[in-house]
Amino acid sequence: MAEQMKSRRTLFIAGGTGTLIVAALAAAALAPRVGAADAAQPPAERPGTAAEVDPWSAGEDAPVTFSGDVASILQRRCQACHQVGSIAPMSLVTYEETRPWGPLIRDRVTKRIMPPWHLDRDRGIQAFANDRSLTDEEIATLVRWVDAGMPEGDPAELPPPVEWPDGRNFALYERLGPPDLIVRSDPYDVPATGQDAWWRPTVETGVERPRWVRAAEVKPSYPDGRKVVHHTLVTLLQSEEGITGLASSAAGAVGSPGLLTEWAIGKVGEVYPENTGKLLLPGSRIRFEVHYSTMAGIEVPDNQVELGLWFYPEGVTPKYRTILRFFNIAGDSELEIPPHTLTTHSNSYVIPAPARLESFQPHMHMRGRGMSMEALYPDGRKELLNIVSAFQWKWHNNYIYAPEAAPLLPAGTVLQFTAWHDNTASNPANPDPDQYVTWGDRTVDEMAHAWVGITYLEQADFDRLAAERAAARDRVAANR
Repeated sequence: MAEQMKSRRTLFIAGGTGTLIVAALAAAALAPRVGAADAAQPPAERPGTAAEVDPWSAGEDAPVTFSGDVASILQRRCQACHQVGSIAPMSLVTYEETRPWGPLIRDRVTKRIMPPWHLDRDRGIQAFANDRSLTDEEIATLVRWVDAGMPEGDPAELPPPVEWPDGRNFALYERLGPPDLIVRSDPYDVPATGQDAWWRPTVETGVERPRWVRAAEVKPSYPDGRKVVHHTLVTLLQSEEGITGLASSAAGAVGSPGLLTEWAIGKVGEVYPENTGKLLLPGSRIRFEVHYSTMAGIEVPDNQVELGLWFYPEGVTPKYRTILRFFNIAGDSELEIPPHTLTTHSNSYVIPAPARLESFQPHMHMRGRGMSMEALYPDGRKELLNIVSAFQWKWHNNYIYAPEAAPLLPAGTVLQFTAWHDNTASNPANPDPDQYVTWGDRTVDEMAHAWVGITYLEQADFDRLAAERAAARDRVAANR
């Protein structure tokens, strides 16, 4: 496939005894960082510690309380994970639950480690449909609350509690209702101890006529499945002449239906953009690849992973078939990270037809530090689309572009991806800097790739969208 042809691959290495030849992009990512949820007990309160981050300490003199100010922020940004029975190590629902964690909350939000949204905020596109990051105002409110001694305030000012769904239902249930089809993996017995395992069963979908999918979500079982499932890939297998519904401009660019969707901690389903979808045909099958981990130390017999699919109404055919592309920065699965080094790998791909990018999701393991995606346009322009310079392997954020900001790429654009890894002792997530690390499925091995949602467009539609974008920019400029 033309899109998969590599135009360049580079490797730079910096060692403690060698000459520094790491790209500046990698060097910018070397600030210390802390794991997303690395504390199991609330820290002791230390007077004066909270005032160390000056930019957030100044501001209004009005008192800030948990009941009147903080609780609503936690509801909007935190409690989906920070509640009893969810994936976070502590609940932040009530004042009594939250107060002991105040200093840690302050630390994590000012460093923008939490909520988990690690995209650089000062470079690249910043408009996303699923942005869950805190605003500067919200961070300042939390900081002022901690600095003031974490007062409770009047409980009568508390917002009504949120009725959070537990893990029994799909996350998209509240928005879309129950799935139209649920496909379950074959059962697998997860032991309490042992090596990681990859379970790859193939299951019939059972659809009897063509159905267009408008949303998809993978859900580990509740409650123990979420503790042992590291990630899940869901591939669609079906026979079809060409790729039905693909833009004619991209004929021959895609050879198979490929990946339907993917799940990992931090990614919650996919709702496809308006007038786009994915197609299931009679006789189609789903191949699951479930990565099971025994890190939780619990036995989970007969475990299953569920794929939920929401269909367009029968008779409704979206104009475009969107795809989820795998862009491998480690070309041919070649990845070399010597001990005590920083490494940078780069790979480029030519986009063969007019396209709109729908999402960007970096994927690396414990030594991953950052990843960028750049566009080299046919007219010679170069644009940094996005960069994550503080990647955290525990969270696999899928950054979904807002419709008005989704990158539009003319045919012939080169997408260049750069990933850097830190195999030194200064990386707190590194399990062993003495190891020579190569590509591999295990978490202690490494990967470097990006999942990118792509919709190929007919030239006329691409030209129309580009003209609309230009007109919108002109209106904004005229109103300044």
